Order: sequence, then C-alpha cells, then structure tokens
Amino acid sequence: MEKFVGILGGGNISESHVKAAQEARGVRIAAVCGYNSAKVAKLAESAGVPAYTDLGDFLSHKPMDLVAIGSPSGTHAEQGVQAAEKGLHVLVEKPIDITTERADRLIETCSRMGVKLGVFFQDRVAPDLLRLKSMIDDGDLGRIHLATAHVKWFRPPEYYGDSQWRGTWALDGGGAVMNQGSHTVDLLLWLLGEPRRVYGATGTKLHTIETEDTAVAVIEFRSGALATFEAATSAYPGQPRRLFVSGSEGTAQVEHDLLVSVDLINSTVSTQEKGEPDRNLSESSPVVENVTGHRLIIEDFVKAIEQDINPLCDGVEGRRSVELIEAIYKSAGTKQPIELGTDS
Repeated sequence: MEKFVGILGGGNISESHVKAAQEARGVRIAAVCGYNSAKVAKLAESAGVPAYTDLGDFLSHKPMDLVAIGSPSGTHAEQGVQAAEKGLHVLVEKPIDITTERADRLIETCSRMGVKLGVFFQDRVAPDLLRLKSMIDDGDLGRIHLATAHVKWFRPPEYYGDSQWRGTWALDGGGAVMNQGSHTVDLLLWLLGEPRRVYGATGTKLHTIETEDTAVAVIEFRSGALATFEAATSAYPGQPRRLFVSGSEGTAQVEHDLLVSVDLINSTVSTQEKGEPDRNLSESSPVVENVTGHRLIIEDFVKAIEQDINPLCDGVEGRRSVELIEAIYKSAGTKQPIELGTDS
C-alpha cells in the first residue's frame, strides 16, 4: 500500500525531497507546506498537490502517513513533535535539530506516540560507503588508528545574505560544522564508533554571519582511533569532501561518496566497480541535483513503517552527531577539551 508523504519546507532541500519522493517506490506526495507562499505554491504545483502555509491545516490534511521535514534546522524538532502528536511518522532533514535537548524531546514524543523517526543521512546508503563500513567492521583495514575528514567548501556571500536563517545561531544552530559538516560528522561516528574526547576551534574568517565559517577539531574515539575534522564555507573555490581512514593493515580514501583507493599491506583491493559518481557539487553549491540518496532514505523509511523496524538512521542515531557538534562548539568556546559520556 502506498504511503502518503507531506513535504514540510519550501527551500532547496524540500525541492530535493519532492524529487526523491516522486522517484521513490511506494510513495505518493500528499501536500506541501511552508511559510514562503510563493515558493510553496511553485513546489506544490510541480508535485500536483495542495499548498499550505498553516502548519496545523497541513498536518490535518488527509490522507497523510508521514512528513519529510526540510525547514530551517532550528524548527525541526518543534514541527516534528507537532506531526508526531497527530500520529504521523517523521523523517527529518539533517541535523535532527540544533541541540540535543530538542532532539531528545522529538525522540521521546515519537516513541510515546508510536511513530517512526528517521533522519536524512544518505551517506549510510551510498554503495561505496557501505563497502567501506563493511571493510572496517570485518577488519580488512586492521585496527583503525587514524581518520582525516575534510569538508573544505565555499559559499558566496549571497548564500547567507539572501537567507533569514543560514548562519544564525537561532535557526542554523551553527555554521560550517552544524550545516555543511554534519553529514561527515555522522559518517565518522558511523564508521568509528563512540567518541571519548574532542578539541575544537572555530572562526568566522570570510562571511558576515553570527556563526563559524571555518572550523577544525581533533576527536579521540573510545576504540583508540584519532580523527581530525575540518569544515568550512570559506575555502574558495571549494573542494570535494575527502575522508582517509588508516588502520594497521592499510588505508582507504573516499572522495565525495566514492571509495577511490584502498591500499592494504598484504593484499590488493579493487576499486574499479564503484557506485554511481556523486554529481552534486556540494563543495560549491547547496543545490542537490542527484537525489538518489534521498530516495533510498525515503524508501528505507517506508520499509521501516511497514515492517515495524528501525530505519537506517533513527532519532537516537541522528542525535549522536548533534552531541558531538555541541562538544566541538563548547570546546571552541572554552578552549578546553570536552569529554563525551563516561568510561565504562
């Protein structure tokens, strides 16, 4: 049976959600809602569905089984809570929200109401990244001791100047780390496990915004692995996201979401049969042209609803990146390392 999804938001990412939902199996778009009436009307027309500017009216639309939330980050939990209280399943764009406190409220509400909660972290469905995850879990790289992640991107001044929420603490929750870097923070956590301690430094080097456009962090994992992480929207002209993971048996390198090399001490690993290249120029543009990842996340979420299982990235998993990002910001503010959790 088809599931009807409501699209909440009228910006670039909601356009991607509409395209992904139109391509997804077992899904039909029910309605679109957002506060910019012109953008929402255009998006709704492209989907052939009603447009709403009132959230309450939108959440009362029938039929509707789930909502895909692509509104400003600082509204995710509030809107998700209202949807869950209407009995709707909630699939939210990254980050789940901008604080762990808000994330916890959304997680609790969805659990209490018996609805599913998922987060759009599409790295978890990228074929080459799934392959890398299996290699790490199976011990092909040996004991992991070092990772390096670079998100050296560029956004022009109008990216922030033409927006009422980007680069603000209230609605963006941060800058290059919380917004552009959150996918890679999630990827590090998914691949390497639980962090133990983080050191962070941030700065606003290029743009006239409240939050950071340049950041670095050193993360110590409970496994003993060390990671360095860089995120920026100040690095003209922007470079592809890169990740290096080194273990006792060798090193793997990722560019965008492709595994471009695997060099092992005692064997040869082919990287010729790669997944589809990432055609999204994320390093220089916020527009998502290739919505394959979003489509797969939607299809997985529908499967989770139908089979009553957890989605690939549920609320608890989605919260982990926010917790680590909060620690990076806290460390940058205090100029001290921040401990995460407690040792067992």
